[in-house]
Amino acid sequence: MPYYSYKLEHDFGLAPNPFGRYCTLAVCKSHIRNNKKLNIGDWVIGTGSKGLGCLHHLIFAMKVEEKINFNQYWEDERFQYKKPVLNGSLVQMYGDNFYHLDHVSKKWIQENSAHSMEDGTPNIGHSNRDTGGEFVLISEKFYYFGDDCRRIPNEYLDVCCEGRDMKSSSISNELGDRFIEWLESNHRQGIHGDPINWGDYQLEKIEYEVEI
Repeated sequence: MPYYSYKLEHDFGLAPNPFGRYCTLAVCKSHIRNNKKLNIGDWVIGTGSKGLGCLHHLIFAMKVEEKINFNQYWEDERFQYKKPVLNGSLVQMYGDNFYHLDHVSKKWIQENSAHSMEDGTPNIGHSNRDTGGEFVLISEKFYYFGDDCRRIPNEYLDVCCEGRDMKSSSISNELGDRFIEWLESNHRQGIHGDPINWGDYQLEKIEYEVEI
C-alpha cells in the first residue's frame, strides 16, 4: 500500500479540509492529487514544519477512499457544504469546493474563495497550481489533529517529508504499515483540534465530537 507524505507550511482548514463527514484534499499538492500511482486505499500524510512550529508532528492522515474531478466535486450534493461562504464562519470561509469548468469556454472558474484575490477576482497563480491536479481526494477514514498535532515517535520519523514537494517511494510498506498501526491504535478517527493558523483569529476553540 503506497504512502504519500508532505510537509504543511500553513494550516487553515483548506488543504486538507477536514470538516463535516469527509476530509478532502481539493487544492494545493497537485503532484499528489494528480499522481498516476495514487490509488484508492493509499494514505496521504501531512506533517508539520518549522514555520508552523511543529516540525515532525502529525497534522493529518487520510485514507484515500474516492477520487473525483473538480466538476463532479462541484456538482455532488454531498459536498455543497464545502462551497466557501466568505462572510460566514471560519469553516465556511475555508471551504475548498470552488473550481468548476465553464462548459462553453472550457476555462476554469474560480469562485470567490480563500484562494482568490482580496477583491474576489480570480488568482491565476493559485488557479493554475490547483487545477494542475486533476482529482479531489476524499476520505471518511481520517485523522485530523491541527493545533493538537502529535509528535511522531522517532521510530516512524522516516515517514516525514523533509523537502518541499512530497515523499512516497522511499516510504517502505513495512514502515508505513507500522505507522498506521500506531495511529489507529492510539487515536480516534475524526477531528481533534482546530486548524493551526486559526490561532491568528484569537477565537475560542471549537468543541468537536470525534467518532471512532
